[in-house]
Amino acid sequence: MHLPALTDDERTIYQWQMWVPGLGEEGQRKLKGASVLISRVGGLGGVVAYELAAAGVGRLVLAHAGNLKPADLNRQLLQTHDHIGKPRIESIARRLRDLNPRLDIVAVCENVTEENAGSLVAQADVVVDAAPLFEERFALNRAAVRQGKPMVECSMYSMEAHVTTILPGRTACLQCLVPEKPADWKRQFPVIGAVSGTAGCVGAVEVIKLLTGIGDPLAGAMLVMDLRTMNFRRVKTARRPDCPVCAGS
Repeated sequence: MHLPALTDDERTIYQWQMWVPGLGEEGQRKLKGASVLISRVGGLGGVVAYELAAAGVGRLVLAHAGNLKPADLNRQLLQTHDHIGKPRIESIARRLRDLNPRLDIVAVCENVTEENAGSLVAQADVVVDAAPLFEERFALNRAAVRQGKPMVECSMYSMEAHVTTILPGRTACLQCLVPEKPADWKRQFPVIGAVSGTAGCVGAVEVIKLLTGIGDPLAGAMLVMDLRTMNFRRVKTARRPDCPVCAGS
């Protein structure tokens, strides 16, 4: 695989990052040459996107529909008050380019569906699921498994956050972990922005590890974070032999 060269400016910007053992200039070039899909770029996915843009990932494919509402502003840090009533994706792309003008952004003003999941996943080396609705999450999971793309699964509720990394054919997929949409799941749920941000930062680290090869990703394990008590647990995950998505893969 041919890796893009770093410019002198990029060497300066990412100097401290390249001091991380095992990353170095080669790892930074891997980040520059990578493409990451993020499904929903809100309170959780927006932090993933911001950290990856800051880290020097070369291309972000961002899927997020809808206009900004006042109730989004407690957690969606890529939005601004003057953008209320306007498409969220416009502010997302603008704020990320303000941080990293070298960033290639594919801004998709749609949420993930069965119809578009395959084409979105095909554009990425790594997929990040940060969507609140299980219909989107399941569609993205199916597409990622079909295409053999690693997926970092991030979620939160109230003061708890979960992050795991799905490696198709090797680890449990999302539908192994959640066979069906919870009957009581609602679109609106309790959110503290800092909890979303915590999950987003962990998710971004997982992406960086996958792209550069440093560290050990959360493959076959889920990090469960209870931020009310600051209890962090690493829970093993297992594939379901009868999973309709990944069985036999």
